[in-house]
Amino acid sequence: MLASQSKDFSKWYNQVVLDAGLAEYSSIKGCMVIKPYGYAIWENMKNILDGMIKDLGVDNVYFPLFIPESFLKKEAEHVEGFDPEVAWVTQGGGKELGERLALRPTSETVMYDTFSKWIQSHRDLPLKVNQWANIIRWEKRTRLFLRTLEFLWQEGHTVHADERGAEEMTNSALAMYEDFIKNHLAIHTIPGRKSDAETFAGADYTLSVESLMLDGKGLQMGTSHNLGQNFAKSFDIKFLDEKEEQKYAWQTSWGVSTRMVGALIMAHGDDKGLVLPPRIAPYQVVVVPIWKDNKEKKNLEKYISSIERGLSEKGIKFFVDWREQQTPGWKFNDWELKGAPLRLEIGPNEVEEKKVTFVLRDDLKKKPLALDKFLEDAVSILSEMQKRLLKRSEEFVKDNTRVAESYSDLKKIISEYSGFVEAFWCGDEKCEAEIKEETKATIRNIPFGSGGKGKCVKCGKKSGHKVLFAKAY
Repeated sequence: MLASQSKDFSKWYNQVVLDAGLAEYSSIKGCMVIKPYGYAIWENMKNILDGMIKDLGVDNVYFPLFIPESFLKKEAEHVEGFDPEVAWVTQGGGKELGERLALRPTSETVMYDTFSKWIQSHRDLPLKVNQWANIIRWEKRTRLFLRTLEFLWQEGHTVHADERGAEEMTNSALAMYEDFIKNHLAIHTIPGRKSDAETFAGADYTLSVESLMLDGKGLQMGTSHNLGQNFAKSFDIKFLDEKEEQKYAWQTSWGVSTRMVGALIMAHGDDKGLVLPPRIAPYQVVVVPIWKDNKEKKNLEKYISSIERGLSEKGIKFFVDWREQQTPGWKFNDWELKGAPLRLEIGPNEVEEKKVTFVLRDDLKKKPLALDKFLEDAVSILSEMQKRLLKRSEEFVKDNTRVAESYSDLKKIISEYSGFVEAFWCGDEKCEAEIKEETKATIRNIPFGSGGKGKCVKCGKKSGHKVLFAKAY
């Protein structure tokens, strides 16, 4: 039996990951094994996102896992930001290496050394590439999908002839993530700009989409970084412009990771397990046959074959659970745990009356419907569930966002409640650091359009924008 979300959210989360067969702990401390069902969810995310990335004119590439130490040192701020998390290879083939090799914490440096060779003229720009890869970061505290020593992600890297091109790409990448998370994961996000202290090491600025999990903690879902000319100058990425003048390029990088699988669990799950949005579920419909003897089973096989044809024609992903070692009731619980969006229960009565009994995962109410009508409406039934999950997420964020007018307000809200807290901030990193130290809450981002006039919640100085504070993963 799963732990209660409200009583022990952390335990509930770990149990769902393990019991639903998404992942398990590896014998290597801090790492995880992603199991077939969990990987199917990630693969669905990957396939959808890959198409969206290509729609931005970005091509896929692959670069080495190993990064020479000298590459990391070329961008001092970058290496300083990642140094505590870098894993190093010092031996190879039984011999000491002449130069340490970092196991990819991110790929800016190894890619940009190559970009400097690829780019010579303005005709070579813009250069837009993406890679799907594994990342190694030596985290001190790990949690399945959310923070492990090795995880999977995509990282886009683009090079532009001018500042405007880089800015447009930075915004386009973030808009893509917001679109994907909203319309496929059914999770409401708040886009905005990170504070300077939370900006990616080596970037001019970082944009992010932030979400709120059901325990009231924030989660950074994706980031897009405008790198300016910082890396171009470190790696000598120059080009001849139309006037035959040599210029440094402008760059961006952006990415999301398997952390989104964790977000999916924590944004929609309940005390029975996962609740998967239809657009991202490995199986949108699961059919559970119910029979007592071989005669009933044969009749079911014929009837269910017509259901299979109908679902296939609609492009709906389905699975028929013919397992004989488990009871129908056990299967119902299992597929509720796994978050299957729609379950069909088909027994002799359904066959005789040419109907189906279906259960949607978000309300768990049994509903009878004529087979022909169900097949006609199946796509819209799933679509309505997708919309309900997004609306629920939007309402949850709205209901769990509070405003702090003073520092005492901020501390009180953070200590007594959970969720986002809106407050004015002066922009001083000292105030930001003191708030983080005293409340354990961080600035998630500065939401787009969060203008206005007020006083910093910490120091009282004039401020022109509100920020979102929250305790976060």
